[in-house]
Amino acid sequence: MKTVLNMNTKIVAFFTLFIMFISANAQIDRSKIPVAGPEPEISIDKPQEFELKNGLKVLVVENHKLPRVSYSLRIDNKPISTGKKAGVESLLGSMLGNGTTTISKDEFNEEVDFLGANLNFGFSGGFASSLTKYSERILELLAGAAINPLLTEEEFEKEKTKLIEGLKADAKSPDVIASRVGSALSYGTNHPYGEFITEETINNVSFGDALAFYEKYFNPNNAYLVVVGDVDFKDVKKQVKTYFGEWTKSVDVNTTVPKPNPNVQYTQINFVNVPDATQSNLSITNNVDLKMGDEDYHAALITNNILGGGGEGYLFKNLREDKGYTYGAYSSLGNDRYGASRFNATAKVRNAVTDSAVVEALKEINRIRTEPVDPQLLKDAKAKYVGNFVMALERPQTIANYALNIELNDLPEDFYTTYLQKINDVTVEDIQRVANKYFKADNLRIIVVGNGAEVIENLEKTGIPIMYFDKFANETEKPVFSKPLPEGLTAKAVVDNYITAVGGQENLNKINTLLVNSDVTIQGAPFKPKATVKQMAPNKSYMEIVVEGMGAVMKQSFDGESGFTEQQGQKVPMEGKELASKKAEKGLFPELYMDASNLELESLMTIDGKDAYKVKVTQGEDTSYRYYDAENSYLVRKEESAEMQGQTVTTVIDYSNYKEKDGIMFPYTMKIATGPQVLSFETTEVKINEGVSDADFN
Repeated sequence: MKTVLNMNTKIVAFFTLFIMFISANAQIDRSKIPVAGPEPEISIDKPQEFELKNGLKVLVVENHKLPRVSYSLRIDNKPISTGKKAGVESLLGSMLGNGTTTISKDEFNEEVDFLGANLNFGFSGGFASSLTKYSERILELLAGAAINPLLTEEEFEKEKTKLIEGLKADAKSPDVIASRVGSALSYGTNHPYGEFITEETINNVSFGDALAFYEKYFNPNNAYLVVVGDVDFKDVKKQVKTYFGEWTKSVDVNTTVPKPNPNVQYTQINFVNVPDATQSNLSITNNVDLKMGDEDYHAALITNNILGGGGEGYLFKNLREDKGYTYGAYSSLGNDRYGASRFNATAKVRNAVTDSAVVEALKEINRIRTEPVDPQLLKDAKAKYVGNFVMALERPQTIANYALNIELNDLPEDFYTTYLQKINDVTVEDIQRVANKYFKADNLRIIVVGNGAEVIENLEKTGIPIMYFDKFANETEKPVFSKPLPEGLTAKAVVDNYITAVGGQENLNKINTLLVNSDVTIQGAPFKPKATVKQMAPNKSYMEIVVEGMGAVMKQSFDGESGFTEQQGQKVPMEGKELASKKAEKGLFPELYMDASNLELESLMTIDGKDAYKVKVTQGEDTSYRYYDAENSYLVRKEESAEMQGQTVTTVIDYSNYKEKDGIMFPYTMKIATGPQVLSFETTEVKINEGVSDADFN
């Protein structure tokens, strides 16, 4: 597939356009806030309560609108540190809910499916829902899975293997690294919220450890069961006593939740180097002590919404709509009854604008602290929040969570019935006061996970002190961001070595047509399209994406003189710069026609653990980057940016899994990443000098 996508730079633009088509059709226009309706009246039923002798507290909310019922089981332990055996709780949680000592895993899951019910577990509890007529049986299955779970060493080993494989798969993920380092630095690795799982800690956990953990922490001492739906309180009380009454109370475990790390003494950048990162992950954070019962709580919610709660937030409007640095910029302001939470502003940005994005984000944080918010913006933020709050009330789990929140956070009984009034009472002055209290402009950690070779020089120019950390939050010295290039090596030599490695100039020049079919996987999409690419020398091309049941959703064709893109039945002719670029293309393999004057060997860097040469390619006004494996000379990555719909869009293509076809090496696996959207291509067929005719480009 490499030769196809590498032969014609505009094929990249076609797939980039397809990615944008997917994104556009998966989103709702939220640019306009709906006209507000009448102020809703909030009526939340007060739960009826009882407690079993073993300590299980039960809250029942009768709601007979629909013939459904839900059960939420919450094991309310204090946050637990597991230290050298971090991950034991994850392993235990993955085994729970998969059978009981009297019902096998398969029989258990089959019955839940047969009843059309939902049932799932984690270490902190479980959830089940079903039609009312099956409610007692689902409650019985929930109780059985909690009290007499089927915990076997065989299942433990399977879950252990899966967890380790997951850790390996995420080892290079900037998102995972940023989350781990952010929590570890903010809370401390000895704090329950700051410790993290590694392959070493997982291997420290035995089956016996998991059983002991279950016995110690998964018990009714501090457990709550919230029942919401079409039920009768008396029936529920009888059933719960029947199925949960034998749950044995355990010895109380007294634990002390440690204090999190203090906020840093001065604002600083904490940098983690990920050499092959194609964009930077930003997290601007400080610790906060905010509880639901605090007087500031409702004002804090609205303040955060105005800063970074969505498309109308300060951060989003600046970093995305105004500057085009990112696909989204958001913030969160957590609350925690143990006094350990965070303010966090986040974005993923292009390497070239990492420093600018940091400066602009800090500007918006300072803005909400120093400038009174526009009254209309405040009004709109309240209206949006009220709408989301009212919609959430339609979900039974929301009612269950509200009932639990009141119990666990020692809130007044009218906390939720007066909720909207307290939201609407928030003033312009409240926003500025709360922003100054919780957004610590002088004590921020600016955590940047990215490619140091491309971003550090400009980050240093911001004047903000930089400290360096590894992927596990250990402080390090400033890394060496690039390796010395071999003496005398030129960009043209790197490109020529690639031509030799994939088959040689003579063989490549014999290719007049190419046809490549691929299976496409779109991250998060329920369907798997198929892609067909046809090319004919010197510069004819045809591409289409087909989705089963929908036919061809996108096509692009160029016959050497004119062309078009077709989407949802509408043809758009190629014009202007796009048409001129297509006409200027030469041959099927651009490396054969690259002039040394248009190439620059920039650096030797690491991609997926292997050294690669970074070559800058300039063609007229267009600039792209190609990365060639230093050992085998294969092309492993291509990166280019383009203006589309008023935004600078960076597309990164990774090539791998090279296989031989008629003397030419083709990478059968290709991954295209444009912003948050990722497409993976697995080549199923390559035809050289067959299957393509002039008629294909009409």
